[in-house]
Amino acid sequence: MSASYKLAKQFLGKEVRIEFDRPLGTKHPKFKYFYQVNYGYVPGVKAPDGEDLDAYYLGTDEPLKEVNGMCIAFIHREDDDDDKLIVVPPDLELSDEEIKAAVHFQEQWFDSKVIRK
Repeated sequence: MSASYKLAKQFLGKEVRIEFDRPLGTKHPKFKYFYQVNYGYVPGVKAPDGEDLDAYYLGTDEPLKEVNGMCIAFIHREDDDDDKLIVVPPDLELSDEEIKAAVHFQEQWFDSKVIRK
């Protein structure tokens, strides 16, 4: 089990505060795609890559600066040690297929899967 997997797993079922450095609709700084969801990080929680732990925030169609939400799952990358939390508004339920579809714009280049409790 990777260090990123162990770290991400600790957040399952918990409320998390996310700050967004790549809000919905912004362009990736290196690649030619736009963020189709709000993408950010858990401030002060360092991932194995040395950056703050990444998170996708699903369930809104508005660009956000920061938000509190529930971590319902995480994306585990088999080919990269950089797992991503899946955070949603309280009481929102999404299937694994809905999560995969929402994050496909970025996860399509990785061997990734949805992990829950």
